[in-house]
Amino acid sequence: MTSPWDPDLAAIVDRMAAAGAKSVREQGVAGIRKSLESIVRPPGPDMFSVTDAVADGHGAPVPVRIYRPHAAPKTGAAALVWYHGGGMIMGSLNSFDRLARDLAEATGAVIVNVDYRLAPEYTYPAGNDDAYAALVWTHRVAADLGVDPSMIGVGGDSAGGGLAAATALRSRNEQGPAIAQQVLFYPGVERRRDRPSMREFGDSPFLTAEDIDWMKNLYLGSDSSLDDEYGTPALAADLSGLPPAIIAVGHGDPLRDGIEEFGERLREAGVPTAQLRYPGVGHGFAMQAPSVARGRAALAEVGALVAARFRHPVPAAKH
Repeated sequence: MTSPWDPDLAAIVDRMAAAGAKSVREQGVAGIRKSLESIVRPPGPDMFSVTDAVADGHGAPVPVRIYRPHAAPKTGAAALVWYHGGGMIMGSLNSFDRLARDLAEATGAVIVNVDYRLAPEYTYPAGNDDAYAALVWTHRVAADLGVDPSMIGVGGDSAGGGLAAATALRSRNEQGPAIAQQVLFYPGVERRRDRPSMREFGDSPFLTAEDIDWMKNLYLGSDSSLDDEYGTPALAADLSGLPPAIIAVGHGDPLRDGIEEFGERLREAGVPTAQLRYPGVGHGFAMQAPSVARGRAALAEVGALVAARFRHPVPAAKH
């Protein structure tokens, strides 16, 4: 049977299999956190500055790390408030440093990388509250950051993409800060559902169906009847009036079909939405960019589109 993976990625899959790699659930919270934090990645692009700060939070202060690329002007720069992936149970400013640098380089925007609280220590809505607080804070200190408040977007990868989508919903609903655009890499917008992509790739070496259930339950709880549109953005009945969206997903991602359905719903609601599907890659390909050429190409393409939309804003339909 022909491998569904890009050759660069297929080599990684083979090495994982030879090493007897365990699923996220098999490793447990402590194990998967240790594994992620121990990965040594090649140095990312050099930045004009990298600064740590603390945003005012709802329940606790929210650490952030601010990346200013050399291409960003000293005043009037665009910015992305970025939420890292990790299934709401893992990830840190350190483990996602390389991705933040790649994003800053690709978009030319200031990246405000958010160290939101994680489950199981902090369950819903802690992470969502931190995500929204970081957006509010970025708007409040925009002048200090040399950022144009009309050019602040939100974005994230995986669970962080779900946080970005939820933050856009919350800001719309609460008449909060304006969001120029939302940039969603394979966002976690729903619990696991029986979809073709889930059946075909639900045993992916990068994300399994059981992993999805386990991580969702750790953050949201096991009773899905209690879910709302912030914890599970796909539940939102009304997607109109949201900021323009860019959605990137891999063909081999078990979440693919649900993500693309969410994108179609955005488009049907009048939200300008660009949907990009990348062949040969699965969940997490942005984090694999240092080793996978197609991941690097995806970051470059999405980054160019983000930059273009900051320069030439796409008007959203009125809510």
